[in-house]
Amino acid sequence: MRTFFPSESCKETHLNALNPQSWLQVERGKLSKVSPHSPSSLESLIKVPDPPILPYFKPVDYVEVLAQIHKELESCPQHERPNLYLLQFQVFKGLGDIKLMRRSLRLAWLKASTVHERLVFGAWLKYEKRGEELISDLLSSCGKCSKEFGLIDIGSELPSLVTSSLSDGAMMNQKSFLSGTVSFRIGNEKITCDRQKMAALSPPFHSMLNGCFRESFSEDIDLSKNDLSPKGMKIISEFSSTGILPDIPTDLLLEIMVFSSKFCCEKLKDSCDRKLAKLVSSRNDAVELMEYAFEENCPILASSCLQVFLQELPDSLNDERVVELLTSVSSLHRKIMVGTASFALYCLLSQVAMDLDPLSEATDLFLEQLVDSTEDSRQKMVAYHMLGCVKLLKKEYNEAERFFEAALSEGHVYSIVGLSRIGQIKGEKVESLNKLNSVISTYNPLGWMHQERSLYCENDEKRWEDLEKATELDPTLTYPYMYRAASLMKKQNIQDSMAEINKIIGFKLAVECLELRFCFYLVLEDYQSAICDVQAILTICPDYRMFEGRVPATQFQTLVREHVPSWTTADCWLQLYDRWSAVDDIGSLSVIYQMLESETAKGVLYFRQSLLLLRLNCPEAAMRSLQLARQHASSDHERLVYEGWILYDTGHCDEGLTKAEESITLNRSFEAFFLKAYALADSSQDPTCSSTVVSLLQDALKCPSDRLRKGQALNNLGSVYVDSGKLDLAADCYINALKIRHTRAHQGLARVHYLKNDKAAAYEEMTKLIEKARNNASAYEKRSEYCEREQTKIDLEMVTRLDPLRVYPYRYRAAVLMDNHKEKEAIAELSRAIAFKADLHLLHLRAAFHEHIGDVSGAMRDCRAALSFDPNHQEMLELRSRVNSQEP
Repeated sequence: MRTFFPSESCKETHLNALNPQSWLQVERGKLSKVSPHSPSSLESLIKVPDPPILPYFKPVDYVEVLAQIHKELESCPQHERPNLYLLQFQVFKGLGDIKLMRRSLRLAWLKASTVHERLVFGAWLKYEKRGEELISDLLSSCGKCSKEFGLIDIGSELPSLVTSSLSDGAMMNQKSFLSGTVSFRIGNEKITCDRQKMAALSPPFHSMLNGCFRESFSEDIDLSKNDLSPKGMKIISEFSSTGILPDIPTDLLLEIMVFSSKFCCEKLKDSCDRKLAKLVSSRNDAVELMEYAFEENCPILASSCLQVFLQELPDSLNDERVVELLTSVSSLHRKIMVGTASFALYCLLSQVAMDLDPLSEATDLFLEQLVDSTEDSRQKMVAYHMLGCVKLLKKEYNEAERFFEAALSEGHVYSIVGLSRIGQIKGEKVESLNKLNSVISTYNPLGWMHQERSLYCENDEKRWEDLEKATELDPTLTYPYMYRAASLMKKQNIQDSMAEINKIIGFKLAVECLELRFCFYLVLEDYQSAICDVQAILTICPDYRMFEGRVPATQFQTLVREHVPSWTTADCWLQLYDRWSAVDDIGSLSVIYQMLESETAKGVLYFRQSLLLLRLNCPEAAMRSLQLARQHASSDHERLVYEGWILYDTGHCDEGLTKAEESITLNRSFEAFFLKAYALADSSQDPTCSSTVVSLLQDALKCPSDRLRKGQALNNLGSVYVDSGKLDLAADCYINALKIRHTRAHQGLARVHYLKNDKAAAYEEMTKLIEKARNNASAYEKRSEYCEREQTKIDLEMVTRLDPLRVYPYRYRAAVLMDNHKEKEAIAELSRAIAFKADLHLLHLRAAFHEHIGDVSGAMRDCRAALSFDPNHQEMLELRSRVNSQEP
């Protein structure tokens, strides 16, 4: 979900109805004379919606929560671990870390103590990895099986708990004058059975055949009124002798199962349950059989039906029958279907339903089941807050308020945001402001608290103060930048407005920020820049809709393109070289987008696109582009290279290497050699492999390619030479790369100068990179290594201004403070970053600082939280062990 709470309906709206700007016409050159800075045009375009309320678990102190979870994991019984890993998943989801989210889910799956937990978490992981079927196919082509989350044989996983219905002593209690057989009459047909074997099926049969009832003395008993066919009775008779059910049709199995429930024939019922479970092969089967499973209390059948629904997510939730079944269950039915894993199941189903449509009735019902499945306070926080978010979205304000208050009472402070919004809607703006004031004064303030309070400030100056504080506490929040930029633009302070929006785009490529900047460019009639941004948006999110979801971005792209000159293929390549050399990744994305509309050789362009998207930290979009590169490859050897990169980028380095080698056997191409060198350098632990990598990169450089890629190869070759101590050869590589405008080679050349003890030349080289590169936070960070201490501090302050997500500057400043015996200030510097940047290295250093000053509990808290990020981090394990020995 791009934003969880769009302020208006997301229905299709014609551009004329939206009227974004009266002077923007479809036909080239037909621009009106309206001033682009007129209030009407500004107000119609530049609108910043309120920040979304995120339907996630967002504790005030995520470090404390992660530490507590890790502490419990160290000592809890095995059966409690999956739910703790699920809670850890919820924390990481609130932090927005997809990699850690998946790792927690995987641990929940691996540590599952029941088949139901394995079923749910396996399906969840499969859902998270949807769209990665190609990777499974590629792994299979390399001889590696990757089908981890296939169907489970639930019957074999759940052993029968049924024992013989009667003891041997009870069997002996029989009347000697009775015949050894008995006939059961059904309609006009009689089925002769062994009396004692039938009696052993269940206590009711034993009482009937050996007790004091009339039937106990009869050799002919009428069972016609029990909805059982003669054929069914014959199978039951056979089962009483053999204990085995034959393969029979589903309707006959259901008939026997109902009969076995009625007469408490537990072993027979268990056999029917297992037989029916094996017959569930489609969604229709599952829908039809689930109701029988609930009615007759058949856990194996119910779980098998559920497995089919979960394996087909999200499609199965588009089936009204499935939704009706899963949302109308009672607590007893939940236990039959999924044992003790109800909360995990409805967490998954709620997430899928929200992804499909947060406004749907199904989402509401799944969340109500989630609330009903909660067992402790932390689960209630998650469930109540999510349901409050959905109720607010549906404008059911009283219900939303009730659930937000319930979440808040359980300790979820972030739910105050929902309560404040509802207060504003009800005209209680002062009360909303007071609630936020209370939270800020009670807890360590966080960025979202000041951001939210800014919405209720009557005074514009106070609003700006709150937004400045929000950015100071959490520079990753996009709303403050967008609000300030829009306000400045409306005041026609163009330069400051553009600087403000560029600030956030420079380190966090949020499409809503690109959309706002696109609007600014329209106001300024800078159509070339406007089309650049809208094409970057469409590269990242091809289905993106602008203006709060009302208008497809493709429609704007069509309109704006009429006002920019068309480029020839040669023009596009020149533009791409210019922007690539300037490290203008967004500009490069735009050029490639335009080239893809006309160029026939699309494979190589999609591949270039994937490289840029990785640099911009858009891994999902990068993988989509890489898959499109494979789809549009012009030859088998080219396709193999893209398959190799897909495998490499998803952590399958050896398989990526295999694909590179297969490609080379077909054709000695630049990209195949480059991939092999890259994968080999990353996967080999042998220090002597550097000569092989050098040879491969030299082979690559002998093959035809464009300067963009040859510059990268020369840069990589230089790095290998540096690592091998061959500094002159490295310098030659970097100089040659710079000759073909591979700007990043300045950094490698600076390293060579530094290793040759020429620190001034290294500094100068990095200065050249800073001057040339559009995005240069990393260049300032690298240059700081070649400065004196004062200049280092200046450069690292610049890094933090340009990209507050970079961790090194905080660690450096904290270390300097610690050296100067300013322990509190050092810990504060790290805490400032930890509040918005969940990072193991920051936590590790703060734990070490806490240990140094004797704060054992603080050190242990940070150790445990850090080990939630990486349980096998050796230095953290050693520090935790050392701190643990100091605990009282």
